[in-house]
Amino acid sequence: MLIRPRRNRVSSTIRNMVKETILRPSNLIYPLFLVDGENIKIEVKSLPGNYRWSLDLLLGEISECISLGIKSFVLFPAVDDRHKNSTATYSYNNNNFYLKAIKTIKQQFPEVCLMSDVAMDPYSSDGHDGLVRDGKILNDETLPILGKMAVAQAEAGIDIIGPSDMMDGRIGYIREELDVHGFKDVAIMSYTAKYASAFYGPFRDALDSAPKAGDKKSYQMDPANSTEALRESELDTIEGADYLMIKPALNYLDIIQLLKQNSDLPIAAYHVSGECAMLTAAVNNGWLDYETAMPEALLSIKRAGADIIITYFAKEYARFIKEGIIML
Repeated sequence: MLIRPRRNRVSSTIRNMVKETILRPSNLIYPLFLVDGENIKIEVKSLPGNYRWSLDLLLGEISECISLGIKSFVLFPAVDDRHKNSTATYSYNNNNFYLKAIKTIKQQFPEVCLMSDVAMDPYSSDGHDGLVRDGKILNDETLPILGKMAVAQAEAGIDIIGPSDMMDGRIGYIREELDVHGFKDVAIMSYTAKYASAFYGPFRDALDSAPKAGDKKSYQMDPANSTEALRESELDTIEGADYLMIKPALNYLDIIQLLKQNSDLPIAAYHVSGECAMLTAAVNNGWLDYETAMPEALLSIKRAGADIIITYFAKEYARFIKEGIIML
């Protein structure tokens, strides 16, 4: 007898009925770049369709996203050089526009979930995620700075702390600081397996946060390694992480699957700026069809095991669903 799997593909209704992987807007987190000032909307040239927003205009963008079903956002500050120094003190300064923006957004949209970024690089005159001394990135001396940053963000109203720095022991340190200061309900999404990737360029353009000297290979993971990701995930879990993240996503689908198979925690994946920019460039050159290629890329990340996807395509994906281009 000839076995005919194609019977399960004969119509869109049947294909949807047997679909194994479904990606909903509720699985997505939308990254947003924030700048100080008013009436500012500047496109990131290396990441078309994404902007640096002042808070007044960003509120309208968030409202539009909510209407499409996107209710989770990760905020990144583009900090003016005059506020940067070697110890990133502006990161926990009460006058920090980023902290003020968090308060305003949560006041106007209490239903949204806001995730932060905890690392020194947006605020550091050295452009590194940790404290630099004599050309070295100091691990233990960085932890108190990250702790102060996390507590300040929690005080502003953040829902999920996102330590992206890759310092050893920072999850446990931040968890303890949050608990001591009364923020036991504030979660931590650890950048557990953050690789020293070539695909972060547009993001660094958006924030002007590239290292002034050297690279980040002494603290971010080697792209050649996978077992190391398991070790990092075990440590983050022990230290109190609530979510584990892999970054980037598309080139690390095997790592997403590996952590999903070996952890009971929710798995997040960051579909990074360079991955999105590549697809956009191919679309703009007529080499790929956006309406099919973009959802396929996101679906592959979900299929690999990601419960949550951070992606610059979040709003467009939700819009496609609302317009009937994507059928769930």
